Formats: sequence, structure tokens, C-alpha cells
Amino acid sequence: MRYLLRRLGFFLLTLWAALTLNFFLPHFMPGSPINSLRAATRGKVPDAQLKQILASYGFKPDADIFSQYWDYLGKMLTGNFGVSTGGSSLGQPVSKMIGQSLPWTLGLVGLTTVLAFVIGSLIGTVAAWRRGGVVDSVLPSVFVVTSALPYFVVGLFLILFFTIDNTWLPGSFNYDNTIVPGWSPGFVGSVLQHAVLPAATLLITSIGGWVLTMRNNMITTLAEDYIRMGRAKGLSDRKVMYNYAARNAFLPNLSGFAMSIGFVLTGAILVEKIFNYPGLGYQLYNAVNSIDYPMMQALFLLFTVAVLGAILVCDLLTVWLDPRTRAKG
Repeated sequence: MRYLLRRLGFFLLTLWAALTLNFFLPHFMPGSPINSLRAATRGKVPDAQLKQILASYGFKPDADIFSQYWDYLGKMLTGNFGVSTGGSSLGQPVSKMIGQSLPWTLGLVGLTTVLAFVIGSLIGTVAAWRRGGVVDSVLPSVFVVTSALPYFVVGLFLILFFTIDNTWLPGSFNYDNTIVPGWSPGFVGSVLQHAVLPAATLLITSIGGWVLTMRNNMITTLAEDYIRMGRAKGLSDRKVMYNYAARNAFLPNLSGFAMSIGFVLTGAILVEKIFNYPGLGYQLYNAVNSIDYPMMQALFLLFTVAVLGAILVCDLLTVWLDPRTRAKG
């Protein structure tokens, strides 16, 4: 119970610090929502009227920064993210815009991250168990190269090969505009077809890290005494590999997986921009370009909560899976 309370206290403290940075960092950026609206209206609307427009949407540009900070904290804690102040999306509720983009990011980035983690861990397990074999000699070297490639390079190459040179797969958006959205086979097939290239981009660039990490953890674990004991007891190689070695080597990867959830979301900004995929990364890119404070703050908060929540769940899973973490020092 004490461990759980400590972790919850750390979660709340980190969340407050993230909320504070989330508020002040956009205000330090060059430009302002007024400048963005002035550019969108091409200077035809007086600044006084622009301020009135922003004030009607809950944004108070003339208030001091600390008053805005306390107002911001109250809104974030109550889930009131306000409305967008971007030029093209002015007046639209931020929560509604995020709700429209979140399923696409979860379906693409979330599923791809889990697949990369699971497949990479399995390949790393087999490579370490059969060290020096074909899998260990070929795949880790290949994935070292692919994991070093930038997201946008892989995405542009896939678009060039599969969309421009060969019209095999669509290279933009999330489904065919000629199809009415619904649970029809045509719409589902179109969504899956449009997700192939961005998902492949994320898999190619992220799976290598999990392969190398799991392989190194397995090699270290295989030298432990309990592995020798398992073999001495006459257990099968399969049981020793998965129940003894892989289970213990897998634990350090959980923390990395929790951290990667938020980082992959932010890394997907480039992928979603290249493929015009209407997810959270694409929304964040547009919000930064239009100096849309409410949208940026809501998205940063969502990314922060996702990372902190994943780390908290990871800590609890580690305590449950590894009895050593429950022992007193």
C-alpha cells in the first residue's frame, strides 16, 4: 500500500509540473493567436475586434499571465479545453476535434506500437536463445539499420514506391472520400488499405530497438543461476526459454514500452503529416502553425497523461510479475 501511495503521489506531482510547463511553453513561442487571426483575415479586421472574438471563445489576451494560468488549471482539471483559436478551426470545441482524431491515432499508432513491441520482443528472445544462428546473425543487423532511419525518409520512400511508381496503395488520408463512413466492408477495407503505409513506416523504424533490447536482456538472463537450475531439473528448452528466461528478461522492456507510448505519439506527427492522416499528430502540427493555444495545451496534456498513466501501470505490473520488487531493502 505504501508503494502504491508513493507512486500515486509521484504521478500527481509530475502531472502538476507537466501542466505548468504545458501552459507556459506555448506562451514563450513567437507569435500569438491575435497574429494568427490577423494573418487569416489579411489585416481586414481591427485588433480590438479580434480580441473581442478571442474573448468570446474564452481566451483573454489582455489578462495577466498568472490569471490565465489559474483559469487554465481549473479548465484542465474539469476537462474544459475551450475552443480552438486557429484560423481555419476558429470556434470549434477542442474536445470535439480531439475526439474525432483520437480513434485514428489509437488505431494506427497504438496498434502499431503494440505489434512492434510484441514482434520485436519475440525476435529478440529467439535470437538470444539461438545465439550465432541465422536469426541472430541476420535480423538484428537489419533492424539496427532500419531503426536508425528517420520517420519521414521511410514514409517518403514507401510513397514513392507504392503510390507514385506503382499505384498499389493509397498514399494519403485515412479512407476513400467516395465511400460513406460506416461499418460496411467497403469502408473498413478502405481504412485498412490507407493505414498500410503509415503503419509500415512506424513498424520499420521502431521494431529494431525492441529486438536489440530484448536480445541483450536475454543474454544477460541466460547467465543466471536459476536458468542453470531449470536445465538441471530436466525442464524442456521451450519452458526454460519462455517461463524462466524470457519472463525475467521481459520486465525491463515494460518501462521502455510505457515511455514509448507518448514518444511514438509525438513521433507520429511527421508520419501523419506526410500521409495527411487526420490523427492527433496532424492536429498538433496544425495547432503549432496557427498558434492555437487551447489545442496545443489539450494535446500536450493528453500526451503527458498517456505517458504517466502507462508508467504507473507498468510499475504496478512489475510489482505483480517480479516478487523481488516487493521485498524490503
